[in-house]
Amino acid sequence: MALTASAAAWFLPFVLPICLYVMYTDLSRMKITNAANLALVSVFVVIGLIALPFPEYLWRFAALGVMLVLGMLLNAGGVMGAGDSKFLAAAAPFVAVQDLPLVSFLLIATLLAAVLTHRLAKHSPLRRMAPGWTSWEQGKKFPMGLALGPTLALYLGLGVIYGA
Repeated sequence: MALTASAAAWFLPFVLPICLYVMYTDLSRMKITNAANLALVSVFVVIGLIALPFPEYLWRFAALGVMLVLGMLLNAGGVMGAGDSKFLAAAAPFVAVQDLPLVSFLLIATLLAAVLTHRLAKHSPLRRMAPGWTSWEQGKKFPMGLALGPTLALYLGLGVIYGA
């Protein structure tokens, strides 16, 4: 991994609660809030100054911009929701560009697990534990926050253990 264990250890305690919140709000309301996305960016702005060398810190903002534009295009094409797109942009600075293949694999695995888990829970007695969740009634729509949040958290957690 290109992400250092030190940087991951700095980021993870602040990012994990945001990822959990994103999962919850997307499941319960099919919404990733702007507040969560702004909190994620704020964590990077503040903690990134401590965790990363300054030139790398600055370059990682380019990832935010690239993902924001890409997310806007995907949202305009109806591929994903606006909150999902903004979350991807907010999460992008936390990922070392050399780790993109790993993060892509984590996203695919997490997405498959999240879809399977959500669909099974939707059609099981577990649904009664959260009867008012909007995501149960969305047909083919899926709360991507259930996969996006864990992907970032897992990446940072792996970084703590296996980081450079």
